[in-house]
Amino acid sequence: MDRDACGIGFVADGAGRTGRELVDRALEGLCRLRHRGAVDADARTGDGAGLLVPIPTRFIAREIGATDREAARLGVAMVFGRGDDGDTRSAVAEACAAESIRVVAWREVPAEPTALGARGRSTMPRMLQAILEPPDGASARESERLALRARRRVERDARARGAQLYVASLSFRTITYKALVAADQLAAFYPDLRDPAFEAWFAIFHQRYSTNTSPTWERAQPFRMLCHNGEINTIAGNVHRMRGREGRLGFPDASDEELYSPVLDEDGSDSAMLDESVELLSREGPGGGRDIRHAVAMLVPAAWESDPDLSEEVRAFYRWHESLVEPWDGPAALVFTDGFAVGAALDRNGLRPLRYALCEDGFVACASEAGAVDTSGHGSVCRGKLGPGEMMLLDPRAGGLQRDPVARVARQRPYATWLGAHRVAGSAGRPDPSVPTDLQRRQVAHAYTREDLSLALRPAASSGKEPTLSMGDDAPIAPFSEHRRPLANHFKQRFAQVTNPAIDPIRESIVMSLQASVGPELNLLEETPHHAHQLVMPQPVLQNDELHKLRNVDHYVFDTETLDCTWPVSEGPEGLAKAVDRLCAEAAAAVGLGVTVLI
Repeated sequence: MDRDACGIGFVADGAGRTGRELVDRALEGLCRLRHRGAVDADARTGDGAGLLVPIPTRFIAREIGATDREAARLGVAMVFGRGDDGDTRSAVAEACAAESIRVVAWREVPAEPTALGARGRSTMPRMLQAILEPPDGASARESERLALRARRRVERDARARGAQLYVASLSFRTITYKALVAADQLAAFYPDLRDPAFEAWFAIFHQRYSTNTSPTWERAQPFRMLCHNGEINTIAGNVHRMRGREGRLGFPDASDEELYSPVLDEDGSDSAMLDESVELLSREGPGGGRDIRHAVAMLVPAAWESDPDLSEEVRAFYRWHESLVEPWDGPAALVFTDGFAVGAALDRNGLRPLRYALCEDGFVACASEAGAVDTSGHGSVCRGKLGPGEMMLLDPRAGGLQRDPVARVARQRPYATWLGAHRVAGSAGRPDPSVPTDLQRRQVAHAYTREDLSLALRPAASSGKEPTLSMGDDAPIAPFSEHRRPLANHFKQRFAQVTNPAIDPIRESIVMSLQASVGPELNLLEETPHHAHQLVMPQPVLQNDELHKLRNVDHYVFDTETLDCTWPVSEGPEGLAKAVDRLCAEAAAAVGLGVTVLI
């Protein structure tokens, strides 16, 4: 009765051949991962399960009375609606029309509520499919960009009206079927998935195990481009940084920037917000967005700094993107697609399993567990697993399986040249050997106690190691303590509620870094040499001489300004609010004058 993390996987044909057997294998693999999810008290409502597949052209053609050729250029919006059916249809049609996409037909998705548990049935939305026609002459990538914008318009208008409407997928390439069910009930709930005409050349599947958020229909996976097993431990920081980019993502038109405000739906899970970020990077920007391999590698980078096997091109790729975007960090196994290719990746810690099987006839299976997908009848099989930071991609247009997708992307731009011309390296500096004469006074001012000196500082100073202490802390939290506590005690780390193996010193030295950078951050959607304008230091804690160097850095890009964050003692605690307001005003004024580094 053990419950593990989410179960994920994909199956695909290396030559891109469409068939019914592949869908059956995906559903079989999903069923075999049922134990990775949980069920509600009714023993039937699961945490959510789903399938993401290419739009089944023959199936859609039959359903709307079109020819296969006519259906081949159509897209589908899979919509969960709660409320008036007419409002849902008009909202989708109006949003699509704004992007020159025409709704040519509507289809109510057949469903079997008896396959649901009590909770799943009570919260079940109405499932509608809008069959879409792209603008004349639009390329495949341009059509996907317009589809993303149409979805953003639907969601924005729904928020404005307070309507309960969720777009599970809106694309000219893929469609998502998901529900608040256990894995082995998905096909029973959606008769479409059992139809002989429902065919695919790849299928992504997911069984959810809900840890930090309550299971809902909307939070079931796959999402629109990926499914995820793990936790994004840095999610609060990632969300804040993305929110800070709103209004300056890099669109030439202010109305486009407004369409992406908010850039993330913060009511979604960490996986949903990662999916939205990948979708933005791979759909928007010059040339119709980045390659899917590029977008995933940007957000979930490998541990490149200490890996001797990485080429200089790949190392430069990761180093350059540090100037552009922060990593979405935490234990993560990803399966992803842009509708043209399908792939899988592990985060740099490699704490989530992904096993794969490569068959003689081109059939590829990848899942959280070995044996989840039956490979019999496909010839000899080569089995393996993805390691930390590794990625694999299957792209029938480019020859099939790629074991080095990031290396291929890294060769497309001269990242090393850009870094050499624009990045400035700093140092951590040297400590001041002199001991201040008012040391005890400083210790009292910063609320250090004899316990801190004897239990923490003395062992660290004598052995160069952190002392080993119990994790328990029965002292009152800092705001309620009768004793004055150090400033740092007023802050607590937020972390994902998930069990991981302990990080040993060897892995820690490989996958973790203290490197920090300061300087201007340019827009997210473009790539230019000037994006590398950063001053990089080996650690975020600076000694006095390094701070002095930072104040006087000799480089045409970096203009520094030192701001005073103190206020007169005579103003008392009330002076803090005024000092913060003054500091914010001075910082904004300095940035307005072109200052790039504030101290």
